Amino acid sequence: MKSSDWQVVQQLLVDKTGEKIGRLEASPVSGGDINRAYRLSDGQRHFFIKTNKRERLRMFEAEMHGLDEIQRSNSIRAPRAIACGIIGSQAFIVMEYLELSGRPDPVRLARRLATMHLCTQDQFGFSIDNTIGSTLQINGFSRDWADFWQQNRLGYQLSLVKNNAYGKELFDVGMRLNEQVSSFFSDYIPVASLLHGDLWGGNQGADSAGNPVIYDPACYYGDHETDLAMMELFGGPGEHFFSAYREVFPIDDGYPVRRELYNLYHILNHAFLFGGGYEAQARRMVDHLLSQL
Repeated sequence: MKSSDWQVVQQLLVDKTGEKIGRLEASPVSGGDINRAYRLSDGQRHFFIKTNKRERLRMFEAEMHGLDEIQRSNSIRAPRAIACGIIGSQAFIVMEYLELSGRPDPVRLARRLATMHLCTQDQFGFSIDNTIGSTLQINGFSRDWADFWQQNRLGYQLSLVKNNAYGKELFDVGMRLNEQVSSFFSDYIPVASLLHGDLWGGNQGADSAGNPVIYDPACYYGDHETDLAMMELFGGPGEHFFSAYREVFPIDDGYPVRRELYNLYHILNHAFLFGGGYEAQARRMVDHLLSQL
């Protein structure tokens, strides 16, 4: 974005916050995989902004909606979204700037996250589609969780990988699994909990006071186990986390099997985006899940 664009953002922030904001200076912030990120400051007030191609505006609108939903839950800290829009060739989202200080305390994170998961509604899904990484995430409402997972998660991701180099074989065996998804819920009925949706380690931190913070959400209402599974996909929060979480929100004994089913969705997304070893990993997961039936 050009220097004049930041001044357009400045006026927008004045309009949205009602505060007097001086000339903004932008400093690049590292860590983003999809977007460019900046810290905006007038010397006294600080903001965080992400930018992308103007075609990505809906992605930012959905992120803003998710952040607002987390704020309304009064459960765990997330950045307060201020505005999103288009300037020239760029879409953007601007939110409060939080100074993060490393990993969150697992016990505090567990209790706050469980409290968010206790925010429920009577249907699975969300009022807006969003993205998981850069991939469309479909959130059409359903009262049946197994059906939601079949149609909007596993089945959709399988359709995306079908055209990859080895995707046809993965699609065929994956659809055999998808047809039997309801078998994983024969004695477990999840509730529709407010989810972060993409809660790997890179989307969580702690503020300067030690409060856990989550960000970059892909929110929807679904089984709370899906957030827990994602947290274990590239490592894990540890037993202290799970012990504290269970004190607030019990975890069903069948979670270890469903954890693989839920993480298959993310590995399929990686296979669609990056191919290579993720396709092989997805195939191994499908085969193992089929063996559990």
